[in-house]
Amino acid sequence: MKFYIATDHAGIDLKNFTVELLRAKGHEVVDLGPFTKERVDYPDFAVQVCENVLKDTSSQGILICGSGIGMSMAANRFHGIRAALCHDAYTATVARGHNDANVLCFGERIVGQGVAESIIDAWIAGQFEGGRHCGRVEKIEAIKG
Repeated sequence: MKFYIATDHAGIDLKNFTVELLRAKGHEVVDLGPFTKERVDYPDFAVQVCENVLKDTSSQGILICGSGIGMSMAANRFHGIRAALCHDAYTATVARGHNDANVLCFGERIVGQGVAESIIDAWIAGQFEGGRHCGRVEKIEAIKG
């Protein structure tokens, strides 16, 4: 699986851990930064990940910030992006299975490395279940708010 990943200054350590974890599991990772803990604005990095995921539709995105909230809010501004803020393996499984989520968000100040690994494993293992969920995802995509 191919992942585009980015963070803000509050998620650098967990981003670096996640990049190495995914590569060790054999996945392709494009790290879009940042690469220092100098203060940056998370929406700038959410844009980079979402634009790449929309162009490369077989890929997935990962966005990390302090809480994951800001990144998920910015990502969900993109038509075609279904970003899910996940705090555990269950929420990652449901996001993939029921919502066909294509961008995973979490917060370095909320989850540690062990929980992040279980979230990522569940995300990778998850697949959209289709069926009754298709209509719901179509309704999400149709919202023009």
